[in-house]
Amino acid sequence: MAVTDPIADMLTRIRNGLQAGHKTVVMPASNLKQAVLERMVEEGYVAGVSREKDDRQGLLVVQLKYDADGAPVIDGLKRISKPGRRVYVPSGGIPKARSGYGTVILSTSRGVCTDRKARQLGVGGEVLCAVW
Repeated sequence: MAVTDPIADMLTRIRNGLQAGHKTVVMPASNLKQAVLERMVEEGYVAGVSREKDDRQGLLVVQLKYDADGAPVIDGLKRISKPGRRVYVPSGGIPKARSGYGTVILSTSRGVCTDRKARQLGVGGEVLCAVW
């Protein structure tokens, strides 16, 4: 079955994996998903991501991250720009997730980056998701 929104599917797989207490989550690979996951690794929300080959497009294996008490590091994930309603913002209108305690991930002309990096570069773009 075809997935109409691969980013939302990725976020849901991560959300479900955290709720079930899994150490890793596997999903079909794409360059955009890999870039979003790499930003999540940089921000400390995910332990790691690796790409494995298969007979199709490849797989992304995401190592989920938990704190010392066993609670997930990620409290929430939200898809902002959807196929039915794309959300684009200029550099001055980049939103903050949870009053700056979370991270917003954008697709810009300079690549996929976090809200802080986009403000630093002075670029806007499509608001993909928020993580807190």
